[in-house]
Amino acid sequence: MNTRRPLNDSKAPAALSVSLNDDRSFFSVGLEDGFRIYNARTCDTVASQADLNGGIGSAEMVDRTNFLALVGGGKQPKFPQNKVIIWDDRKKSKVLTLEFRTAIQRVRISRTHIVVVLLNSVNLYKFSTTPSKLGAFETTNNPFGLCCLGKRLLCFPGRTPGHVQLVELANRNISILPAHSAPLRALDLSHDEAVCATASEKGTLLRAWSTANCSRLAELRRGVDPAAIFSLAISPSSAYLAVTSDKSTLHVFDLPPLRGSSSGGGGVGNRAASPSMGGGEGGGGGPSWEVVSSEGYPLGAASNANKKKYGIFSTMPLMPRVVTDTYSLASAHFEIGEEPEGWTPAGGPSKVGVSPSRSVPIPGVPGGRPPKGLIGWLNDETMIVLGAGHDARWEQFSLRLGEEGRRILARDGWRRYME
Repeated sequence: MNTRRPLNDSKAPAALSVSLNDDRSFFSVGLEDGFRIYNARTCDTVASQADLNGGIGSAEMVDRTNFLALVGGGKQPKFPQNKVIIWDDRKKSKVLTLEFRTAIQRVRISRTHIVVVLLNSVNLYKFSTTPSKLGAFETTNNPFGLCCLGKRLLCFPGRTPGHVQLVELANRNISILPAHSAPLRALDLSHDEAVCATASEKGTLLRAWSTANCSRLAELRRGVDPAAIFSLAISPSSAYLAVTSDKSTLHVFDLPPLRGSSSGGGGVGNRAASPSMGGGEGGGGGPSWEVVSSEGYPLGAASNANKKKYGIFSTMPLMPRVVTDTYSLASAHFEIGEEPEGWTPAGGPSKVGVSPSRSVPIPGVPGGRPPKGLIGWLNDETMIVLGAGHDARWEQFSLRLGEEGRRILARDGWRRYME
């Protein structure tokens, strides 16, 4: 009798990866047989390519267009994992290919630039019918493919663990943020590109930095116990910072305003001027799907600000940092999902007695595991939290006024988007 566990386990992750587009109006999901695109506000499917006969480990949308950057992944990758495929979903075909010597960790893409993240380097290209390489930047080991691409800035880990490199796209000038002493686990760049948020592998302290002068704007305490940070996200106006971790908790912090700016910064585009990203308040249909051609493609007065967990004791001299530090203004539980035993979101050891093959990193998926807790702000009061894997979920949360005029974080709804 054959008692071995089959390799093609029905409990294998259905969604290999999930990522948001530039303005958080759509999210794309890599599957074992293709990809899907969803409206971020309603969680409705807007496009699907489920007959590629191969896995997609990473699918990154180009703004709101029909173009995507694909990397093969899963048990039977559709494309080699050292190639980036620019896919035109209108024509259902690939239009560009970039090939590298080693496996790709992540791709970031905009209408003007393509960024390909390898384990020890970040490669910058001009997005055109014949992409030209603009630069290559050495990094420390970057297995999670940490990288943020804006209209004028690019940020990613530095050559020293815990440091961040800020690159100006116009002239490739580099600034260094000495963000942490431990290796980085999460990064985010504000919509106006004035603030960079960081978290290390320890996961206890979060820091916000000014991209203009590399000064530290805030240091925030998520907790005392170490945690694997899943996602960092700065709100559209740079008023809040949200974070998720393997503790299955979503925290929201106040961010201090930038000096000399009422809108949180004066970067290119200044998206903070808009109160809502990705299609206005409410709105049944949400954002529009833009089809482009491949030819010639170039809360009121309430405030929990400076929240000190231990109240008046936080102001006393000689108190330990865990007492004096700033904690989140609100928090809520989010669902990591009912994943099979042995699947380890933090990359730790699997449970005793579980087949080791169930804990092997998934080829072509950033970090080697289906992501959990990916945060996307819809506006300054509403956000979604996305998870991939076998139990892939969409959850929506909002900041509200609770008792005594204090802000609370409430879950508005959720959905298993693969069903």
